[in-house]
Amino acid sequence: MRRRTFLGSSALALGAAALGGSRAAVAANDRIRIGVIGTGARGQELMRALAALPAFEIAALCDTLPFRLDEGLALAVASKPVAYADHRHLLEDRSLDAVIVATPFHHHATAALDAVAAGKHVYCEKTMIRGVADTRRVLEAVRGSGLVFQAGFQWHTAPLYEAALALIRGGELGEIAAIHCQWNRNGDWRRPVPDPALERQINWRMYREYSGGLAAELTAHQVDFANLVVPGGIEYVSGVGDIDYWKDGRETYDNIRLTVRYRAGVTATFMSLTTNSLGGYRVSILGRKGAIELTTDKGWFYPEVPTEALPDGLDLVSGASAYADTERTARAQASDHYAIDAPPADPTAHALELFGRSIREDLQPASNVETGAVVSVMVQMALDAMDSASVVRASPEYALPPA
Repeated sequence: MRRRTFLGSSALALGAAALGGSRAAVAANDRIRIGVIGTGARGQELMRALAALPAFEIAALCDTLPFRLDEGLALAVASKPVAYADHRHLLEDRSLDAVIVATPFHHHATAALDAVAAGKHVYCEKTMIRGVADTRRVLEAVRGSGLVFQAGFQWHTAPLYEAALALIRGGELGEIAAIHCQWNRNGDWRRPVPDPALERQINWRMYREYSGGLAAELTAHQVDFANLVVPGGIEYVSGVGDIDYWKDGRETYDNIRLTVRYRAGVTATFMSLTTNSLGGYRVSILGRKGAIELTTDKGWFYPEVPTEALPDGLDLVSGASAYADTERTARAQASDHYAIDAPPADPTAHALELFGRSIREDLQPASNVETGAVVSVMVQMALDAMDSASVVRASPEYALPPA
């Protein structure tokens, strides 16, 4: 077959394990009353998606910045949510079934732990938790709670990415040889600040007190997918990062390059720039039989095309360009590469829809506290590797408690 069609929802979209009776079971005909903790840029994107999903009712909002809270209220005016400046007061509302945690990275653990203690289902934005110790705390709190906890990696369950993963698991690529990922932009990553006193609160991604920088905010999405492609854990993470261009007082790196070595014998590389956007977002999975390239919303499969063997006696220096030309011609003439078909879907809206289904059906979501915890630890390993300019191995210091 030269084309593959991905039809319907696959088994990858929702885990099969039942949670065993959650506290906040929702009847099929009832709307899920949800509170949004953090109504900044990402929180507002999630709210727009929620507003289009009939399964949800935005019943409460929380933000420590009054103007962000006002923006959120304006978006959800139809449902007339209650506004809070403190997430703990929001969680006292016993009518809420679930919450979204879309606060700055450093606050995820606090909000998530409080929400679980209050008996709320949780959708926690990526990267799920900052630091290994807090990741362990959240993991242990969620296990056995009977609550749905979904990590906000929207491409984890995007139909396009599921279709690509189905091809990989079906053997279309053969043995995986390497993974290359990039997320390049050209811009300073700053947001407007109406009052200089709010600089660190609004541009929190620039400051280490609140943020994991590019590794946590961008690259983590691709790390999450690479973990699906190559299961079985990692051996080490190495990387480099620095502030080479934006000399504006920021503390998080403006460019990073990471290498992850998997126990299965595959190396994955990740790059993120803020000073050149060539190629934008790309995920490339290379196998012996073929390769897949993915953007945020498109994907292609490229079969490997056999190339001519090197002639006996060919000088590898003078003949290198001729051999390269032969290889390029063979690939250009290949007519059986194709776009990967998948149902059109906004990844964020799709992820939230699956969150609702998980709550109603009392199932563990595919992007869950376990998979999210692994990425959280890998992000911390990446930060430690870049800060120390060393290879950080998967030692007991980074181990998660067994389920």
